[in-house]
Amino acid sequence: MAVLALLEDIANGRIRNERVFRDYYDFLAHDDDWLISRFRFPRAVLLEICTELGPGLERQTARSHALPVPIQVLTTLGFLATGSFQRELADRSGMSQGALSRAIPAVLNGIIRISARYIRFPYDAVNQAHIKAQFAEIAGFPNVIGAIDCTHIAIKAPSEGEYAYVNRKHFHSLNVQVICDAQMRLTNIVARWPGATHDSFVLTNSSVGNRLEAGRVCDGWLIGDSGYALRPWLLTPLANPLTVREQRYNNIHGRTRSVVERAIGQLKSRWRCLDRSGGMLLYHPAKVCRIVQACGVLHNIAHSHGVPLREVMALADDPDPGPNYAQPNAEAIRTRQQLISRI
Repeated sequence: MAVLALLEDIANGRIRNERVFRDYYDFLAHDDDWLISRFRFPRAVLLEICTELGPGLERQTARSHALPVPIQVLTTLGFLATGSFQRELADRSGMSQGALSRAIPAVLNGIIRISARYIRFPYDAVNQAHIKAQFAEIAGFPNVIGAIDCTHIAIKAPSEGEYAYVNRKHFHSLNVQVICDAQMRLTNIVARWPGATHDSFVLTNSSVGNRLEAGRVCDGWLIGDSGYALRPWLLTPLANPLTVREQRYNNIHGRTRSVVERAIGQLKSRWRCLDRSGGMLLYHPAKVCRIVQACGVLHNIAHSHGVPLREVMALADDPDPGPNYAQPNAEAIRTRQQLISRI
């Protein structure tokens, strides 16, 4: 009878079940080599990121043993760095899978909120002068304020508008615009367009493209591949270089522009969830966009702290953007020809 009475009291809530707390794994107890291999940052930088994101992640709760900020941040970084499934990460960290599922969006949102501190396009002349000098050191190409390209992030087929995400290599993706400086720091990242979108369309409908078209930068240009339309502020290679000067222009253009390809290689090598060699991201496109944006911020944080990248992967080729049928205007042709005559 006593046992039955006890069970009745528990069922009616008169006796509270004892809460069971997990022991969270102390990742930060490891050395920097171990931390960089799994979370891409040494201990000092991880603590700095936790401090910066902490106010937004310390949820108001009356409970003790709330999920610690370092656990939320490091497990999210572990996912971005490896693309591991959430259950594996949750088991390793001591979190439940549900807690990890809630933590990752919160950490991503926190990183995106600080993006303006780390990703800035150089509209002012002072920053432009420094960037131009660094680009000129690569191959002698003058006046460059950024190198631009797009890269594809593989995703599962979305339930709505599925056909718009099929790229020219016939897999579902987002087409992400990247602009970088000569040191491979990102100065712009646009992650919102389906994989079937042309690179040139992404630029035309971006804030950077609109501002450059409106004359926001008077002296300087981007360099991009032949997937883009030639503009006075965007120089592309010649389709059929005939003279020695034209061939030289194409040569130094390609050597200078290659920095953005290397930047994309670093981005995807450091944050392996973005590269399709590890599979596709199994989330709604809107969440994948936030993952890409957060990885862009983290890429620049790593650069600002000089964090080494142990290995740059050989990435699968991105789909060819396809022909660009836009007709260059007379000013754009004249700008390129004047440059060809000087180099």
